[in-house]
Amino acid sequence: MAYPRVDLGKVGIWYAQIDALPTPEARRAAQLVEELGFPSLWVAEAVGRDPFVSSAILLDATKNLKLATGINNIYARDPMTMVAGQKTLAEAFPDRFLLGLGVSHGHLVAGVRKHDWSKPYSYMVEYLDRMDKALFMARGPENDPGRILAALGPKMLKLSAEKANGSHPYFTTPDHTEIARREMGSDALLAPEQMVVVETDPTEARRIARAGMKIYLGLPNYYNNLARIGFTEDDWTNGGSDRLVDAIVAWGTPEQIAARVKQHHDAGADHVCVQVLQDGTAMPEKQWRALAPALLGK
Repeated sequence: MAYPRVDLGKVGIWYAQIDALPTPEARRAAQLVEELGFPSLWVAEAVGRDPFVSSAILLDATKNLKLATGINNIYARDPMTMVAGQKTLAEAFPDRFLLGLGVSHGHLVAGVRKHDWSKPYSYMVEYLDRMDKALFMARGPENDPGRILAALGPKMLKLSAEKANGSHPYFTTPDHTEIARREMGSDALLAPEQMVVVETDPTEARRIARAGMKIYLGLPNYYNNLARIGFTEDDWTNGGSDRLVDAIVAWGTPEQIAARVKQHHDAGADHVCVQVLQDGTAMPEKQWRALAPALLGK
């Protein structure tokens, strides 16, 4: 399938911690992202705010900022409800909302939501087919807003190009971006996430990075993906080897971080969404302001 209509730009901000902010502060965060010149903002779904409701609030708070979900959990709502949320936002905010879909993780789907997570890939295939056939009898958007999939392995990457408009790989590296582009072909959007720490001291930067990585190191899909590109069990010990930490998290000056983002672009990414890691849950305003000139070329 072709690129989605929503133009995310070359670099955006990925900000799951926005759920920790009171809603007025979350609105201000979106306004700041737009003010700094970033064209897009990504929000997540786990056990926090509803991403459709949150996106509506943030879109309403801004003028031109694009919102993308990384991702909406397909086990959280049936396909008709997913389509209704997508098209409602796409009609209200034309070409400003991009729906990202994913199968989430077993501990959240089977453990928290009590759904069957035995065949996530097959479920995604069926889910997309049901979305395509879903009834929506309200006033819809003039144009198909498109959709992308959270994808790491070859099967899901190919599906993201065949049955969606692209993919959103998470917790990965420029080497994986090159593989993803090869698996997907040239026509679909490739929008990887990149974790960053704006800190030049190696010990401190890696401490912050390991804290941000901790939850992901225990999830099989990330382990399997990184094993495919050369990481071993030894890289998972003690919160992650320096090699793994440095591959997943770009740290240093804004210019050094921008160089990592460029590696993704050179490897075939159309868009890179940057996630700032830090201590605490306050808005990373200082880091965004420092990164904006380097990432946006201003």
